Amino acid sequence: MSFRTPFHQVFRSGAGAGAFFLNVIVWGIGTGCFNAVLNNYLIDAYSLSAYERGWLEFFREMPGLLLVFVLALMHRYSDWKILRIASLISMLGVASLQFASGKIMATFLITVWSMGEHLAMPVRSSIAMLIAREGKQGQSLGYVSAALNAGTVIGSLIVALIFYLGMTVFVVSNKLRLYNIVWLVVLVLVFAGFLCILQQSGGSSTFRRPRLYFNRKFNLYYALELFYGARKQIFMTFAPFVLIKQYGLDTSQVALLFGFCAAVNIFGSPLIGRLADHLGYRNTMIWDTVILFFVCILYGHAHRWFEPRTALIVVCLNYLLDAILSITSLASNLYVRDISSSTDETTSTISTGISVNHLVSVAAAPLGGWIWLKYDVGALFNFAAVMALANSACAYMIKPKKQISK
Repeated sequence: MSFRTPFHQVFRSGAGAGAFFLNVIVWGIGTGCFNAVLNNYLIDAYSLSAYERGWLEFFREMPGLLLVFVLALMHRYSDWKILRIASLISMLGVASLQFASGKIMATFLITVWSMGEHLAMPVRSSIAMLIAREGKQGQSLGYVSAALNAGTVIGSLIVALIFYLGMTVFVVSNKLRLYNIVWLVVLVLVFAGFLCILQQSGGSSTFRRPRLYFNRKFNLYYALELFYGARKQIFMTFAPFVLIKQYGLDTSQVALLFGFCAAVNIFGSPLIGRLADHLGYRNTMIWDTVILFFVCILYGHAHRWFEPRTALIVVCLNYLLDAILSITSLASNLYVRDISSSTDETTSTISTGISVNHLVSVAAAPLGGWIWLKYDVGALFNFAAVMALANSACAYMIKPKKQISK
């Protein structure tokens, strides 16, 4: 497959590809802005502890757990319409954050934003395949991933610029004003994305809606998603908290690190994909999680083993490495495809895996906050490291490809 196929040769004429990708890019910029400031905002505005951060994440991930049921209720809507609804929901959440008056209200509004964000994820992939020419669906999805990562880079740079100018040039004394500027920028971006697809229409997607599907032959896949979800959630929720609480990174610095990781992944995603093809999904999953074991250990104990400046460099490198290795989660999808009997079974099984992933995610976040509170950050990332090893053990139990029979 050529990675240089011209854009117009990938998509069907008149299918709305231009409007769709404008939506993806501006949504990606908005999401990049939102995620880049979220952890600093929670600390600066509400002095959230690690334990409270874990419970907030419980509610923020709940839309992902409920997604399959929400989409089932919208089975009569086209994917374009669902994408517009997702934009409106996220706009409501981020616009209202400017008026949040406490932790409970902020948690609720962040969950509203998250519902729109989660709702957009599967239909965005569905539309990307729907507008592609036959045999070009994979390249279409690749364009979506690249556009989202590019948007994240731009969004992170916007946040870094807002806080740099605000704190050093205009000397804004109240950081909450700067956060409100970011929320306004995100609102404008998501609204612009909404306008891009306002005129797009069509019947229900030709791709079936996700549904829960369980089959014994996928038991190892469910276990992989279980352990991967726990480790991922610990890192996603608490790794930025470590950078802010333990090492004192400000909003601009966190945003730049966040953007740099996204920039690396623009080029890293195809490389990881080719590596998975070369090594096979089994070996990729085994070695990926073995490496992640050491990433978690170093992240949790660097402040004890190194002097402060070196420790900061170590955790930043490990944060970047985790972001790159997170791409290897695609290997489990390749495994599902290999043992599935049909495309529909593949889609339904992956949908179930996402629900399993989110089920453990909503439990892992508050549990992780409790471990940090009861013990320390080292114990928290020891737990994440154990989850990584459990993931490796499950991957090792997968039969080599030549031994797999459907």
